[in-house]
Order: sequence, then structure tokens, then C-alpha cells
Amino acid sequence: MKIITWNVNGLRAVYKKGFEDFFNEINADIFCIQETKMQDGQMEIELNGYYKFLNSAQKKGYSGTAIFTKTKPINIIYGIGKEEHDKEGRVITLEYETFFMVNVYTPNSQRELTRLEYRMNWEDEFRKYLIKLDKIKPVIMCGDLNVAHEEIDLKNPKQNTKNAGFTNEERNKMTELLKSGFIDVYRDIYPEETDCYTWWSYMASSREKDIGWRIDYFIISERIKSLVQSIKIHKYIMGSDHCPVEMNINMEESYER
Repeated sequence: MKIITWNVNGLRAVYKKGFEDFFNEINADIFCIQETKMQDGQMEIELNGYYKFLNSAQKKGYSGTAIFTKTKPINIIYGIGKEEHDKEGRVITLEYETFFMVNVYTPNSQRELTRLEYRMNWEDEFRKYLIKLDKIKPVIMCGDLNVAHEEIDLKNPKQNTKNAGFTNEERNKMTELLKSGFIDVYRDIYPEETDCYTWWSYMASSREKDIGWRIDYFIISERIKSLVQSIKIHKYIMGSDHCPVEMNINMEESYER
């Protein structure tokens, strides 16, 4: 099973930059999108052979998530069941027979860390949500988590220690999540890989110079790690300030419950 995650920074905008060509070429079983920046009905998107699920923010042109999947889920959940966190269209969960597929766009702490306190509350509630799901069946979670977990995950860690996405508070929440029975698939397979970025600032020719951050992840229940076949960062796919990440996993195999 091939799963793609991509923060497209505006689905309508990326459609004009070759999105459909990549979508068709990659031929994913599940394609997760963050930051759609659109309301349902603003753009007709019909991709042959796929079911479509969108979760839009109440605020127009902001946030939003979407999933395109070849296999119809047995249940769909929008949000995490907390009203204060479910107004921005940040989470879609699809339930399948053997796992939960969770697509997430984590809130950014913003410049001057004006939203850090809210972000901390979000992290706690989202972690509880994942743990609750994991008690029922394994979780595959992917998306833009807006944090570089370790120094190896960004080009210039020393200069960014107090910036959104690399504060001790945000990094510690990521550590707490991973200690709750989950793994960061890319780091599990490539523990010492450098320059494996998924986001680059639009400023100072950052992408051309490969001055980036790894903030887009696949996080899965630890007990299904043996089912992962591969993970790949498609850093040369353009159209957004993020690039797609691909994971292949065999959920037809058995795992220790």
C-alpha cells in the first residue's frame, strides 16, 4: 500500500503547477493533503478511481485537509472531538478494517510564538486522540507537524532554537508522542541521514541552496513498524514550499496485537 503526504500550500494554486500529473504518476492508494486553503465546493476535484474527503476551516482560504483514497473506509472522522480545535479543518481520520489513517496539519506557533500556548494544548489533545485510536487498532498518521524534532532535521539548528517549529516546547511534545507507542518512520529507517528536508522558506533562495527543515512525517504505531517497506522524500517535486513524502507499507501482513 502506497501512501503520500503533501502540504500543497493551496490546492487550487498547486493544481496550476502540475499537481494532477504527479498525482497520476505516483498512483498512490491513499493521498493525504494539508493546507488546502479552500472550502468544499470552491473547486471541483474529481480524480478517477478515488473517494474524496475534505475537512475545511471555517475561515476561508486557511488551513484545511483532504484525503483521496482508492479504498472506501468503513468510517470517517473529522477533527478530534474537541470544539476548540476542530474549527480549522486540521484532521481527517479514515477507519479501515486493520488500521486508522490519520491526516493532520498541526497548528504553527507563529512568529514571536504568539500561538505557542495554543499549540501546546493542541499537542496534548491530539496525542490523547492518537492513543485512544491506537488502543482499538494500529494508527498510520501523516502530515505537516510543523516541528523539526532533532538538530539533524534542519539545516541551521543553532540559529532557530527560539523560532516556531524548533522550540524546546514543540520538540519535547514530539518526543512525548513518540514515547507513547509511536515511531517516526523516516528516522527509524534512516537514523543518521542528513539534508532530508521537506520544507524550505521562500526567502533567500532557500530551496535552491537546500536550506530546509524536515517537518512532514509518517508516524505509525510501533507494533506495525516491521510492515513498513520503504519511505521516500520527493524533494524535487515542485509546486509548494513543501515536497511530498511517500511510504509503502504492507497492512495485509499480520502484526503483534
